[in-house]
Amino acid sequence: MTAGHRITVEQSERHVRVVHGGEVLAESDRALVLRETGCPPRYYIPSGDVRLDLLSPSDTRTHCPFKGIASYWSRPDAPDLVWAYPDPKPDVAGIKDHLCFYEVEVR
Repeated sequence: MTAGHRITVEQSERHVRVVHGGEVLAESDRALVLRETGCPPRYYIPSGDVRLDLLSPSDTRTHCPFKGIASYWSRPDAPDLVWAYPDPKPDVAGIKDHLCFYEVEVR
């Protein structure tokens, strides 16, 4: 990590639900919350709680110096709506096999 940059990953105690275009894409009581300096909290949902059948893999890949290389999934009307780090860096290893959406409902 760079000086002043911090990432924490912890079990969320909240219910997380993702709805897009009227369809529930994910719902979980097992999400992780990732807090990173300068970014809003992000909820990483276990892949077993995500409707992967409603998503299509994207060719997009991005690199984060703190988390690793991200892969993306899309909907016909929402490119790159979801991302994950299949091989995350050791400091955030807990997010492996979890997916993250831009917009989530947290209760």
